[in-house]
Amino acid sequence: MGLIKMTKYRTLLLATIGFNFSFLIWFSFAPFTGPMAEEFGLSTAEIGILASSAIWMAPFGRMLTGWLSDKFGAPAIFAIVLAYVGLFSMASAFVRDYSLFFVTRIIVATAGITFVIGIQHVAEWFEEENLGLAEGIYAGVGNAGAAGGALILPRVFGSGWSGPLFSTNWRAAFFYTGIVSIVLAVAYYTLGEAAKSEEKRQATKDNASFTDWLHTATRYGTVVLALAYVMTFGLELSMNGWLATYYREAFNQDNLVIASTFAATFSVAAGLLRPIGGYVSDVLARTERNILPFFTGRYREQWTFVTLCFVVLTMFGMTLAGLSGVLMGAVAVGFLVGTACAFAEGSIFAMVPSMFPNSSGAVAGVVGGVGTVGGIVYPLIYSAPWLANLHLGYSVVAASMIPIVLLSAWVFRPEVAKVANTAGFIGSAGGTDAAVSGDD
Repeated sequence: MGLIKMTKYRTLLLATIGFNFSFLIWFSFAPFTGPMAEEFGLSTAEIGILASSAIWMAPFGRMLTGWLSDKFGAPAIFAIVLAYVGLFSMASAFVRDYSLFFVTRIIVATAGITFVIGIQHVAEWFEEENLGLAEGIYAGVGNAGAAGGALILPRVFGSGWSGPLFSTNWRAAFFYTGIVSIVLAVAYYTLGEAAKSEEKRQATKDNASFTDWLHTATRYGTVVLALAYVMTFGLELSMNGWLATYYREAFNQDNLVIASTFAATFSVAAGLLRPIGGYVSDVLARTERNILPFFTGRYREQWTFVTLCFVVLTMFGMTLAGLSGVLMGAVAVGFLVGTACAFAEGSIFAMVPSMFPNSSGAVAGVVGGVGTVGGIVYPLIYSAPWLANLHLGYSVVAASMIPIVLLSAWVFRPEVAKVANTAGFIGSAGGTDAAVSGDD
């Protein structure tokens, strides 16, 4: 029992604060790629590898912590992650050897696995009809931590400020953000409560066996939402780690603060607009309103499909804007890409707990974990040496998304969608979520 009696809104606030800071410390390296490249002698391609490495641990880590949150409750798992991330962030501030520095930052980057912990925590407190908005607020404001890092960290630690322990400012940023992470770990463990009732907590815990996890992980709904998250949240991760470098290198913009500010416009859109995606999904489901001439009666699915198409179109737009040579045009289209990611992510995580109410942590772990693969692969494409210029990578990524959109169209058909949480690649029955089938 926490020191303060928790309500669903206090739980949402606690989870959002925890995840917002997790996102900030996750991408705290991004504004400082220039100074780090200078100190360690990194090429543009090596910076792309560093951006990619920030997501390497997320796929398995999210799958594991989603299941652990179902099993042991979100407060304990969230606190553990924040604590060790803080310790390794502080340690990375003192490392001078690049190989060791690289390893410490990979461990710090596991801060991103907290996403599924908070998703599970919020789902344990909110009713189905408001889950899309609640999860959208949590994830959206939380994701905006990347924008906060891009806007705040270079101004505090990269504009002449020097901490008492360091002469290199970005090292001070890593040290002090590590301290804050540890403080938040204590707060989350002390204040958080796992679920709104003992009955809800027990129902979730009872579905936390490996057999139940394997069942939910292989349902059609889980698989298609996971792949959709590759092209949305994975894309967001890649852009958070890459855009500051892109605006600096592709447009010869040497000012660290200005380049980071341009990159932050994407992060602001991708984060703060995410609740809209969840809210629209909730409204369409409650009012039973069709917005497409196909997928009739599958209201959340229709909105998700629209948003996925929006992502693909805006990514092609990034290449066109970049080739035009107009920096502010590329920044504006980057904002639209962030908007598309926000709407799609909000709609996807409105579907997850609605479709799997007693296994939200496990499914969120699979969707969130697999989704991060985009954040690993896409930066390598953006900085690939075989591209003629840094603008073309966005179109290559957009083309790779088209098969996922086509797969979602197959799964979202009413005859498949109504059994997407029970039918799958391994077996077709079992699991306590079998009675729930989305909008029907």
